[in-house]
Amino acid sequence: MYKMRVATCLLLAALAGVRDAHAGALEDGAERYRPYLIESVASALAGARALQERAAASDLPGAKKAWLSARAGWERSEVFTAGFVPELDVQIDAWPNADSGFHAIEARLFGAGSTDVAADVAGLVQHLNDLHGKLKDIKLTPQGLLDGTVRLTYEVGESKADGGESRISGTSLDDMRNNIAGIDFAYHTIFSAALNTVDGKLDEMVSNRIEQLEAIVATPYLPHVDIADLRRTSEELVVALQGASAKLGLQRPTLEAQAR
Repeated sequence: MYKMRVATCLLLAALAGVRDAHAGALEDGAERYRPYLIESVASALAGARALQERAAASDLPGAKKAWLSARAGWERSEVFTAGFVPELDVQIDAWPNADSGFHAIEARLFGAGSTDVAADVAGLVQHLNDLHGKLKDIKLTPQGLLDGTVRLTYEVGESKADGGESRISGTSLDDMRNNIAGIDFAYHTIFSAALNTVDGKLDEMVSNRIEQLEAIVATPYLPHVDIADLRRTSEELVVALQGASAKLGLQRPTLEAQAR
């Protein structure tokens, strides 16, 4: 009996050591993700400031180009935004009913062909600047980043697959490409190495599904995207990432955005 208790204690200690090692590796990965996040939001902010300049000059083509540039940086950062800064996320990127932010501006620039967007662009610049200022100090939790990766993966395969959120500008395909680029970077920077040590096959499966998503959206035109394949691959990636959570010592991610 004594030997059994000793063996059990040793096993529990070993498991605790594995969990601690995973936790440390994941936290290190989250810190390696931070510069990418800062760069992506900085790119969005630079694009928004250029948009403000071009709109003030009544330069419609220049304003559209700047909007597209700002949009790309934002979409690469969406693994982070909804879970960690939900209030700013709503102000910057609410859709489909957008009274402010990217999509309110999109409707004026690309829909109405108007550069009369000064108030909305000023708000966008302010909110992106506020967000950029928080990024050096905000705590990036592996749980929150895994939740964001899963949520964005599901969003790409479901709500964005039927034409996406940027219908007026026609950039929904670029939205999905930038989302998947953000998913790819987050997974391989934060989670892949730790998962590979405990389940190499699952790590390979996750990487393979990300590559499949990248291939699906590599087509030059949105109507050429195989929507059924996109949805199926997205769902398979969600399930694989949810399965990986326990092996990484994390909670199972849900499909609702939650601050973690």
